[in-house]
Amino acid sequence: MEQESSALFSIPLTEAEAQAINECIPIRTFEKGTVLLREGQVATDAYFILRGCIRSYYLLDGDEKTTAFYTEEQSCASLDSYTNRAPATHYLACVEETTVLVLNYEKEQELIRRYPKFESLCRVAVEQDFGKTQEQLARFITSSPEQRYRALLDSRPDLLQRVPQYHLASYLGVTPESLSRIRKRILLKG
Repeated sequence: MEQESSALFSIPLTEAEAQAINECIPIRTFEKGTVLLREGQVATDAYFILRGCIRSYYLLDGDEKTTAFYTEEQSCASLDSYTNRAPATHYLACVEETTVLVLNYEKEQELIRRYPKFESLCRVAVEQDFGKTQEQLARFITSSPEQRYRALLDSRPDLLQRVPQYHLASYLGVTPESLSRIRKRILLKG
């Protein structure tokens, strides 16, 4: 996290730039269950989570397939939809009451026109997020469901208390029953 912060803060902003950014990025709170983006909609907003949890998922043959959970101090967006103005292929929904900074696409474009450094700031943030996501995907693909669960226990134990088990099972690529067996095996091994 320190590396990220230092990279972002290595782009100095004037007081006017910082104030303009603050004015264009409001704080909003959404209730648990709020769907922020639906499949087929074009994403108009990107989010930075101050408090709460957002889930990304796909709807395939009536089944929800969870692909990510975003929590405090993480960015959340349907990047392809947001940047390319294309219909989203997935959903974003609040797992719990969630407070976010909201970056609107039109306001972002206006900020970039007025303050070119803002584009650099956004680029650095996206590059950092992309690098992390790339590593997470590689670990996910190359690991077993039990290894995925252990990694979740190590890296994001808070999710086990915050997210319904059926969402966690979907995220790990297993059924809720399989997740229960995995948890039992790990508990028995100590």
